[in-house]
Amino acid sequence: MKRRSLRWLLPVAALPVLALLAYGFRVNHRDIPSPLVGRPATAFTLTSYAGEPMSLEAHRGRVVVVNFWASWCIPACYEEAPVLERNWRAYRDRGVMVLGVDIQDKPDAGRKFIEQFSLTFPNALDPTGKVSIDYGVYGVPETFFIDARGRIRAKHVGAVTDAVFQREVDRLLAEAK
Repeated sequence: MKRRSLRWLLPVAALPVLALLAYGFRVNHRDIPSPLVGRPATAFTLTSYAGEPMSLEAHRGRVVVVNFWASWCIPACYEEAPVLERNWRAYRDRGVMVLGVDIQDKPDAGRKFIEQFSLTFPNALDPTGKVSIDYGVYGVPETFFIDARGRIRAKHVGAVTDAVFQREVDRLLAEAK
């Protein structure tokens, strides 16, 4: 009798684990709210692809859009690169800064991506992954909208569209007045 009950113990014990896994596979990480929204953005300084320091803190007092991307992120990063450049050009005279953080990439591939899309906003490689970890990045692309006080106000997972960029930035610019 004891042997028979032990035979069923393992399958019964595995059921809660299987249920948890099934739930995890059904949850879309885009639907998980970021615990960072509403909190101060973590300061960082990286060396841009242009060889200059790229610091979040240098842009305090401005609305900042921080975009995490990678050259191997196809098609989403390729879809959003022109959107980010177009909106950077449209909003930079209004005090908005766009910063690109290239993660889990090779420097040459990142440079080629920047050249391919003629990106003029600052971009830097996150060589150790520290910045992406500090921001809780699940994957690329992910974009954080930071207000003039330095607080993360919104996070967008996936390719940013003109509508998303303009909605979030316009809201933060209106609040800054």
